[in-house]
Amino acid sequence: MRSRSLAGPAGAAALCAWAAFGVLAAVVAHVHGPLRPDRSLLSWSVAHRPPVAVAVARGLTDTGTGVVPYLLVVLAGLVAGRTARQRLVAVLLGVLCLVAGQMLRYGVMELIARARPPQYDWQTEASGWSFPSGHTTTSALTAGLLITALCLRAPRGRAVLCPLVACWAAGVGLTRVFLGVHWFTDVLGGWLFAAGWLGVLVLAAARWLPARHVPRAPEPGPSHPDDAAGGPAQSDAPRDPRRRGSSPPA
Repeated sequence: MRSRSLAGPAGAAALCAWAAFGVLAAVVAHVHGPLRPDRSLLSWSVAHRPPVAVAVARGLTDTGTGVVPYLLVVLAGLVAGRTARQRLVAVLLGVLCLVAGQMLRYGVMELIARARPPQYDWQTEASGWSFPSGHTTTSALTAGLLITALCLRAPRGRAVLCPLVACWAAGVGLTRVFLGVHWFTDVLGGWLFAAGWLGVLVLAAARWLPARHVPRAPEPGPSHPDDAAGGPAQSDAPRDPRRRGSSPPA
């Protein structure tokens, strides 16, 4: 798969994600409070919190912020590049994507200024406004960069690794609701925001980054002529070069 071929799908995904995010943000800003699904999911979470589940959720949610996402983004850049130059460019672009996305998200949070759920339902610490969820956005951006890197290089284990990375990001987002520090629409907004921002960055890199810096997946090797023939090799053919292809005497 050529990285240039990602431009079209990335642009379409970004357009759809930003459109959905804009609708959700408008609804959240207009309502000035939780929506009905938000209340229902928070109530369910409060009623289903065994200590073991809370401990696991706290451990998982901590991986969605701090140094862990940046280490994973650096790993994504190292996986994506085939040369030292491509790896360096991919790492820098990945970190830039994460930092710029965080700055843009803070601006949206301040603009909408949505309050978090009641603090007596919290099972972990949180700060700032609620929409969109920061942990969700950060983990989703990180997962998107990792999955993009895996798809570019197409390693043998991508069929297993990509779903695992996606499940990690989804789990981080859902822990924010389970621990009571975000409404579900905050998490949904974080997923849409991350998809839109990542789509814009992939589109820009695929279209305007110089070709020598663009990682690409390895091309499949040429097939053997015997394979193209579609038939099995004749194992009992005579080995005398002067009689190649002729039938042995009766």
